[in-house]
Amino acid sequence: MRIFKNSLKILAILLVLIIAGGFLFKNSLKPDYKGDLELTSLQNKVEVFYDDYGVPHIYAQNELDAQRTLGYVHAQDRLWQMELIRRISAGRLSELFGEKLVRTDKFFSGLGIEEAAEKAIKNIDKTSEAYQLSIAYLDGVNQFIKSGPTPIEFYLTGIEKEEYTLKDVYNVFGYMAFSFAIAHKTDPILTEIKEKLGNEYLKELDIIIDENTTLIKSEKNPIIESGLAQAVNDIYKSLPISPFIGSNSWVIGADKTNSGKVIFANDPHIAFAQPSVWYQSHIITPNYEMYGYNLALTPFPLLAHNRKYAYGLTMFANDDIDFYFEENNPKNNNQYDTPNGFEDYQILKKNIKVKDGETISYDLKVSKHGPILNDIIEHINDDRPIAMDWVYTKFDNKLLDLSYRISHANSLEEFKKGVAVLHAPGLNIMYGDAQNNIAWFASAKLYKFTNNVNRKLILNGNSTDDQKEYLDFSENPQAINPSWHYVYSANNQPDSIAGMLYPGYYQPEDRAKRIVNLLEQKNDFTKEDVMVMINDVTSSMTPTIVERAFNNIDINVFSDKQKEAIQILMKWDGNYNLESIAPTIYNRFMYEFLANTYKDELGKTFNIFLNTTQQKKTTPAQIAREKSIWWDDVNTVTIKETRKDILEKSLKNAISFLENQLGNNLQKWTWNRVHTIEHQHPIGKIASLRKYFNVGPFSINGGKEVINNLAYNLDSTGYYKVTSGPSTRRVIDFSDVENSVSILPTGQSGNPLSKHYNDQAEKYNKGEFVKMLLNEKEIKASENKLVFAPKD
Repeated sequence: MRIFKNSLKILAILLVLIIAGGFLFKNSLKPDYKGDLELTSLQNKVEVFYDDYGVPHIYAQNELDAQRTLGYVHAQDRLWQMELIRRISAGRLSELFGEKLVRTDKFFSGLGIEEAAEKAIKNIDKTSEAYQLSIAYLDGVNQFIKSGPTPIEFYLTGIEKEEYTLKDVYNVFGYMAFSFAIAHKTDPILTEIKEKLGNEYLKELDIIIDENTTLIKSEKNPIIESGLAQAVNDIYKSLPISPFIGSNSWVIGADKTNSGKVIFANDPHIAFAQPSVWYQSHIITPNYEMYGYNLALTPFPLLAHNRKYAYGLTMFANDDIDFYFEENNPKNNNQYDTPNGFEDYQILKKNIKVKDGETISYDLKVSKHGPILNDIIEHINDDRPIAMDWVYTKFDNKLLDLSYRISHANSLEEFKKGVAVLHAPGLNIMYGDAQNNIAWFASAKLYKFTNNVNRKLILNGNSTDDQKEYLDFSENPQAINPSWHYVYSANNQPDSIAGMLYPGYYQPEDRAKRIVNLLEQKNDFTKEDVMVMINDVTSSMTPTIVERAFNNIDINVFSDKQKEAIQILMKWDGNYNLESIAPTIYNRFMYEFLANTYKDELGKTFNIFLNTTQQKKTTPAQIAREKSIWWDDVNTVTIKETRKDILEKSLKNAISFLENQLGNNLQKWTWNRVHTIEHQHPIGKIASLRKYFNVGPFSINGGKEVINNLAYNLDSTGYYKVTSGPSTRRVIDFSDVENSVSILPTGQSGNPLSKHYNDQAEKYNKGEFVKMLLNEKEIKASENKLVFAPKD
């Protein structure tokens, strides 16, 4: 008995030790928000005060020390995110996740992003301040790797930490640039429609840019088998890091504000994931101050403000990718035809390492236009080589220079010179300052073709269709202190430049129209007005679409419940509130309408077309078109369907579906039952770990193409899981800059063990904000102080 009791005591002690060890191990993985640390290469002591939401306010005697410290604190909250994002462009995700990511790695490794990075780094001025500050930042990241705790994800995936280089930073920029591009999701579909259905079908999908639409002002084979577009769409779905999507921004001039000072607003739209995209920080030195938002592994903020000026961005959506069909030499597949005769492809040797598998090697052919996509994308159902000509890889990458310049500008003129260096991705860069200047610059390397070609189709590589004229930045769309006293962007079409409306993949006018309507209503805006406006959930276009669909329809062909649904839609003001019924009916009706209109001709491609900007811009015109080649269902040989048939069938199908999905009581078909958001961590895809790593799900208001653009994919499920939306909401009032506000979708930290992992989620969902502290007294009142001393 005594032996048994002693054994129990020993087991109890071991259990306590195991629990205590687990507790200590767990705590050891948390970020340090207070205490004393040492960093090599510091010149002086640096103090970091963490505010209530985990934002580091870095007080240093010089900017090199501040950047080195920023690298360290950024890494301790976001190292896992840094690790993922540096691997995408390099084609190294398979090293983490195994063979299921080989397809993604093959695609990204063949785009030329790494080669462009190597070229840019070779040509960089190593004496420049931008370079030296970037190296200091990377040194801080790497010192954390050596001395800081290893994030839990590294243990779970079994990977070793590696130091970061400037090439990793450029690869992040490359991923951002490609995810902003849209051509690869649209051009292949339109080419398939043209080749397999004919010009008549294509004509009714082409967007004719109406001068009366809301512009950004500046002074026979019926079944199509998808290939390239479907493959790219699948690759995007597999990514563990958020793609960049769109955005809103507006800057209100002094003549339209109650205080007589500029108010700046910005909410970049990015696909949701966990952790959040942006990392906030506040740097203060005797000669420099900036409160900024950095992407993982980037030294300088792309969104920022201080007491003198603020800036932000949206996606330009200009067309910067062209595709070409090449013609191989029938006697030598390593050559392709050109107007000057056959030329050799450049052959690049590529390797992809695979976790728990063998390294995969492949050859990539590159023509004068760019990489041959057939070599990097499987299941392209076309024997013709398709080359991708992308502006990003044609010029030296200036994104590091851009981000340094705009974050260190001393005047609007300096800021303008900074944005002029950007060639890709195309960005609308917004500006406002304490001197009451406001500005908008569409920044990109724009060009026009010498020949009159349709840039939204795959072009002939063996021709002169590739001859281009690049435009000077002075011809880019832009507005500085315009007479209408505001600037804005919602990814919509800018007005004419160089005698033309510049081609692109612009979003429909919904958000732009709503923003302009609200801005034109008054001349006494306050910060509080803008905080309400940035959370607005009213669609400017859906009431118009509803009216076009049902205004002259024969109501007698519908049941009482169907009539009730139509009445709800006709009375709807376009508001996407949680308790609204109309959004649920409208979105299901739109799915049925689009399926009944296009699916018979498009086949599998329909699911891709369904969520393209092309569809969103075409639908308002299509639903009003009395005669259209798309109305007839090609599967019903003896019947020729009309617009009336499609609309009636779509409404009836929608109501029947909703009865099965949500029950017979139409009053309970509220938006909150079908519109939800969950911020997914890559490891949260494992069911047993979901609640530890993911944030949500939550019911949430908002919808597609409203200002609070909590978007989703239309599909057959009847549920609208939010995929993208405001990655932050910022409102900066230069009459009271110390009380400017923002919010993140989840939290500042990417460490699941940090209290700042999800502490902003509820506020974000409710449309609330937290203060961006600039006041030194408020900042230094924090109990969370981390002091870095020079180690050597």
